[in-house]
Amino acid sequence: MRLLRQKDNGEFSLTKDFVSNIPTYAILSHTWGDDEDEVTFKDIVEGSGKSKTGYQKLRFCGEQAAQHGYRYIWVDTCCIDKSNNSELVEALNSMYQWYKNAAKCYVYLADVSTNDVNSTRMPAESVEKHLRESRWFRRGWTLQELIAPQSAEFFSVNGERLGDKKSLEQQIHESTGIPVLALQGKSPSEFTVQERFSWAANRETKREEDKAYSLLGIFNVFLPLIYGEGQVNAFRRLQEEVDKSVKYIEYSRMTEERMLPSSYDIPFQRNRRFSGRNKILENLTHRLLVQKKCQKLAITGLGGIGKTQVAL
Repeated sequence: MRLLRQKDNGEFSLTKDFVSNIPTYAILSHTWGDDEDEVTFKDIVEGSGKSKTGYQKLRFCGEQAAQHGYRYIWVDTCCIDKSNNSELVEALNSMYQWYKNAAKCYVYLADVSTNDVNSTRMPAESVEKHLRESRWFRRGWTLQELIAPQSAEFFSVNGERLGDKKSLEQQIHESTGIPVLALQGKSPSEFTVQERFSWAANRETKREEDKAYSLLGIFNVFLPLIYGEGQVNAFRRLQEEVDKSVKYIEYSRMTEERMLPSSYDIPFQRNRRFSGRNKILENLTHRLLVQKKCQKLAITGLGGIGKTQVAL
């Protein structure tokens, strides 16, 4: 992980690529403009790019970090050498953790201002309306940038703090459909696969494959990136990894349960008026009452075929 360090003269330099012992850092979340307006890795190395529109975001992040006592920041436009494919793959697979481990996350909303065209303060209702409609809430990569950090603060394009993930959780929930518990830090793994996919249903990415790649952290899976494979193939590979992950989690839980002490239930009278399923009942009795030790067993099947009566 490579970081930016702000010099005394306000310019930035890149650190070495940290593998371990990563210093405390703040991180920027934003939406990309035109590629030629963003400050790149090459710009920082060459000491150029200060005239680009995107340099304003670097200054903003550096100033906010300095106010909170942080010397290092991470910004995706220039901290990744995108000409190095292996570095790009590692970065995109690791990005969720990088946002999660950041001391602060500053969300820069380029399309939200607290002033009108005449530099007059806008009413709070208008600012909130623009906040809810910001494209930041509709971009693919910003989903993990919203979920992962413990602390995320939202700022207008003119640098005014609008609130944080806690104070704005209701507005964010209504704008994105993401459950409040997820915004409050509940692990994505605690939500169903279908729920997590639904969070990204209406989000957009510049490259079609990124609609799948931007969900790697949400599902805690890892993939090689194959730009050019198309959205369908990217989602197919993502789904395959998600299925493997779910099966592994279920297997791990079953293994843990086998290692736990047996549970005990208070017995009750069998419903003698229930008839049928004799072979199933005999099989259950044989499996459950071995040496009078309590066992665990799941009865599965389609709805309406009598599973509850068999259990009773």
